[in-house]
Amino acid sequence: MYDVVILGSGPAGLTAAIYTGRANKSTVVLAGPSMGGQTGEIAKLENYPGWAGSGMELIQFMTKQAKSFGAKIEFASATDIKFNNDKTFSVVCDNGKTIDARTVILATGAQARRLEIEGAREFFGKGVSYCATCDGFFYSGRDVLVIGGGNAALNDALYLSDVAKNVTIVYRKSEFFRAENILRDRINEKSNIKCVYNTELKSITQKPDSEKLIATATDGKEFECDGIFVAIGHEANTDYLSESIKRDDMGRIAPESLPEGMFVAGDVHSNIKMQIATAVGTGCSAGMSAIAYLNSKE
Repeated sequence: MYDVVILGSGPAGLTAAIYTGRANKSTVVLAGPSMGGQTGEIAKLENYPGWAGSGMELIQFMTKQAKSFGAKIEFASATDIKFNNDKTFSVVCDNGKTIDARTVILATGAQARRLEIEGAREFFGKGVSYCATCDGFFYSGRDVLVIGGGNAALNDALYLSDVAKNVTIVYRKSEFFRAENILRDRINEKSNIKCVYNTELKSITQKPDSEKLIATATDGKEFECDGIFVAIGHEANTDYLSESIKRDDMGRIAPESLPEGMFVAGDVHSNIKMQIATAVGTGCSAGMSAIAYLNSKE
């Protein structure tokens, strides 16, 4: 029986683990298939105070810190959480294990929202990608599209512009309303990035007798490219939770809906900005709340 089981190994979960481990509470982090969540995919992290490096380097540093205070790491994901009569929890994992704990911190983060148009699923992994830093290498010297207009899309386009020959950003609105000005300026400075506004795709097909893809817009315009990178927002990873736990339209959790002894942190927390800084802040809060709860039961 652990004092704390933390679901998720991004900045929120690892921050919580640092606090609970340092408070001498036995802690295990269910990391999922790999450490870091979305943060681990960031090639160059600029907007987290006090850090210069990649997202994965930050995750490695935080993991080492959490382990130094006794936190254990399990590479598994939760598939169900059972509420026991003695007010403890049993977390069922996809590796066949069940982990019992007195408190649970939900920090499972979010995943990229899928593009729901004809061909998007068919060509996933065959030209359609949701991770520029993971798959950009395969498009060295080639032509790619980026779908979206927020910070994530512009960051992906900038990253790809250093790898690909040409990058075209396709966005359904008239300008990048949601993106930071510094990113807009950088996009404008890149000679191999083209922006196409007021355009929404309706299908993705393969060019006959070629490996190239054809992305067709609702107005009939066609874009020929080698790869398509999608960055149209995120959805919280909360499918493992029962329907009794209240969630918003993104699947994020309302803290007040959680049972006693369960806490939430990071991108899966409703009504916060999805940033590393806020993930760390809510991870701190969740960790301290779990500590206070455990101390109150002693």
